[in-house]
Amino acid sequence: MKVLGMISGTSHDGIDVAVVDFDPDGRLLDGGALEGRVGHTASTPYPPELRARLIAALPPSRTTLAEVCELDTLIGQSFAQAAAAAVAAGGPVDLIVSHGQTVYHWVEGTHALGTLQIGQPAWIAELTGVPVLSDVRIRDITAGGHGAPLVSVLDGLLLGGHEGGAAALNLGGIANMTVVRGPSLHAYDLGPANALIDAVVTARGLNPRGFDEDGRIAASGRVHEGLLEVLLDEPYYRLAAPKSTGKELFHLGYVEAALSRAGVSPADADLVATLTELTVRTVAHDVRAAGVGALVVSGGGCRNPVVMAGLRAALPGVAVAPSDEYGAPSDDKEAIAFALIGWLTAHGLPGTAPGGTGAREARILGTLTPGAGPLRLPAPLADPPRSLVLTR
Repeated sequence: MKVLGMISGTSHDGIDVAVVDFDPDGRLLDGGALEGRVGHTASTPYPPELRARLIAALPPSRTTLAEVCELDTLIGQSFAQAAAAAVAAGGPVDLIVSHGQTVYHWVEGTHALGTLQIGQPAWIAELTGVPVLSDVRIRDITAGGHGAPLVSVLDGLLLGGHEGGAAALNLGGIANMTVVRGPSLHAYDLGPANALIDAVVTARGLNPRGFDEDGRIAASGRVHEGLLEVLLDEPYYRLAAPKSTGKELFHLGYVEAALSRAGVSPADADLVATLTELTVRTVAHDVRAAGVGALVVSGGGCRNPVVMAGLRAALPGVAVAPSDEYGAPSDDKEAIAFALIGWLTAHGLPGTAPGGTGAREARILGTLTPGAGPLRLPAPLADPPRSLVLTR
């Protein structure tokens, strides 16, 4: 079964796609392993004017239902174009899984109460003729989970055989981590990875691409320890897992409030260096607490040499490596994870790991939009895979 996974993450810079060809007959290898061949992958930036409208509508800004409706259509059409391009490049697919674009994640205290992803899937189904699985987070929330990080189901299958335990770290807008020891795992959102850095770089016009490319700005600055101390005093870091967060908390206004509390106004490069060090410190703290021997990193942040060098220096006893070494290209891992969730749903299998989201039980995920013809799903499988082998 060939599944196209699609997502735009909390950096809201564009659409990542990955086509994964799972064993066509649903057979598992010896030991219950599922085999998937990663084919076409790509990243399609949002048009600049659409990204600007999206950023302007996100919390803490106020917006209107009219704007949400228009963005739902425009983002859905962008996803449809990205899906059509992927099918043209990688060949026909049996199912498309669209995560869409998160615009609000409703959390009160340690409980997630709702989540909203936009990007109308009917546009994808109409343009491609392929059935679309969407709205994949909410079912986990109804079962008491956080609906995040859903990538933990992929992490568990990839890293379960790692002797001594391993942690999978995703550095997107928000940093999330899955700690895996054999069949058991737990996962949660640590805090900001690129969210605050990107907000400052964008607001101050430091890079027209909206992020600290190759960590050059951070590398040219110095960490302001007084400001870092204020930033590290964030109550979220002291909450017990499971927990989730997003740009509802970590946004430009959050940085401005921290600057006000610290009573400082550092140079732009020093501010970016400090926010980068915040990511390193918060991640390293939790990796040390997990007591694992390996850290497998993915997401845009793993392309930042300042972040990666900081993590290696702060974690001398931990082997830090990109997820590419485990068959999941670091830039495409989340799209691969949603392709996996689509395969699981299509076979009647849960797409969550309760230890990863805090849900009472695992749930089959998503809402299906039919394609051009009758909706045909594979025969259900009685047992889920125990591991995942990814190849190119």
